[in-house]
Amino acid sequence: MKHIKNILAFIGLIAVVSTLIFAVQSEPTEEKAQDQQVQKDDETDKSVADGYQISAIEIPEDLNFAGEAVPLDDPEIMERVDREFLVNTYWQSNALLLMKRANKYFPIIEPILKKNGIPDDFKYLAVAESGLENVVSPAGATGFWQIMKGTGREYGLEVNDNVDERFHIEKATQVACDYIKKWKERFGSWTLTAAAYNAGPAGIQKYMGIQQVDDYYDLLLGQETGRYVFRIMAIKEIISHPEKYGFELEQKDMYEKVPTFTVEVDTAVTSWADFAELYEINYKVLKRHNPWLREPHLNNTSHKKYVIEIPNKGYYRVGNVGK
Repeated sequence: MKHIKNILAFIGLIAVVSTLIFAVQSEPTEEKAQDQQVQKDDETDKSVADGYQISAIEIPEDLNFAGEAVPLDDPEIMERVDREFLVNTYWQSNALLLMKRANKYFPIIEPILKKNGIPDDFKYLAVAESGLENVVSPAGATGFWQIMKGTGREYGLEVNDNVDERFHIEKATQVACDYIKKWKERFGSWTLTAAAYNAGPAGIQKYMGIQQVDDYYDLLLGQETGRYVFRIMAIKEIISHPEKYGFELEQKDMYEKVPTFTVEVDTAVTSWADFAELYEINYKVLKRHNPWLREPHLNNTSHKKYVIEIPNKGYYRVGNVGK
């Protein structure tokens, strides 16, 4: 019995020694693996750092909005400008999207601004307002130009459940031009007019009266309107000179407008899906080109003439239309 106990004790001792030997042998291996991973991470970090540098932004000395110079010699103004350049340059995904969309939509907006004598810089106001998307704000401002329902109707747009022309880029741009021209006559400054587009003319007039100043750069405004014009100028500069701010895009990277033709409709339409099928497209594609059509049908009891945009054949995958 004693011998058996001695044998078991000896076996236990061997097991402990083996465990210790294994632990000692394995520890350097684990440390070595960790060192290799750290080295690999360092190399990756170095590679990223070599290809991507975060630096201060050089502000253009001739920065202006619609030809009206920015007083960059004022340190408070300079800080506000710098903030917008930093935020909009280093929000890379958003900047890239804006550049791609601008290539698609600026050719539609630019000639309407020019025809109305509105400075070309105001196309960047639309970018600041909506990101060149047909969005609806919590307050109900709608479309590329973020037009309120009452303003749209006041300037001649049809706005109802069936049709909402605030989503019609050409018509909405014309309304924006009419609105901008009206308030330019009142304020005398394109910069103040842009601020009034954001805050409302009454709001700007109120601030001017209380603070007894008549220059945007002298006004103490709320956060949104106080940043508004500076943001427009930063967007303008980055989109106009992408390579200067580290963006690399080729024409093939841009979004393009699909070629279209138009069809006139002066009757009710019971189903836009059936209408789309006539032109070998589907409801989604029809709505993509005519977002101002708000319901699956058109009432049109007055027999008003509507112009429907239809994409040329071969540009969309439309599946089994009508099947």
